[in-house]
Amino acid sequence: MLKSVLLFFAVALLAIACLPLQGRSPQQTTPAPALTPPQTVTPPPAAATKNPVKPTPDSQAKAKSLYQIDCAMCHGDNGNGKTDLATSMGLTIEDWTNPATLGNKEDWEIFNAIRAGKDKMPPETDGRASDTMVWNLVIYIRGFSKGQSPAPAAPAQ
Repeated sequence: MLKSVLLFFAVALLAIACLPLQGRSPQQTTPAPALTPPQTVTPPPAAATKNPVKPTPDSQAKAKSLYQIDCAMCHGDNGNGKTDLATSMGLTIEDWTNPATLGNKEDWEIFNAIRAGKDKMPPETDGRASDTMVWNLVIYIRGFSKGQSPAPAAPAQ
């Protein structure tokens, strides 16, 4: 009786060990390729051109929403760049409330920095925001310095 029980368990163990091999085609026996993260394609930079969009209240409300979701955590709600996250990461972020900060930058330069990323700033990919939305974001960002007086120049040392 003991021999028949041992024989039964041996056959059962062998059957269980062989189960994964049954029904496999040759393609299934090769390991699956390692998953690679999707490659983000950075769109080509905007040529030296004027901002092609005309802001509307609706487009600026959408730009504000996009800014609050994707930009404010580092650049600040008002664009001054003084946030806890920026400080903790050791980042020095431009103060967009100072008119001199963006005064010598063209819209297309700001567009390209947003679209392609800059230093530690990740790019705003086309899948997240259309070019029109990024152009509206440029207008929204420029609005931070409206009505502000330029900050005094740093004293020479």
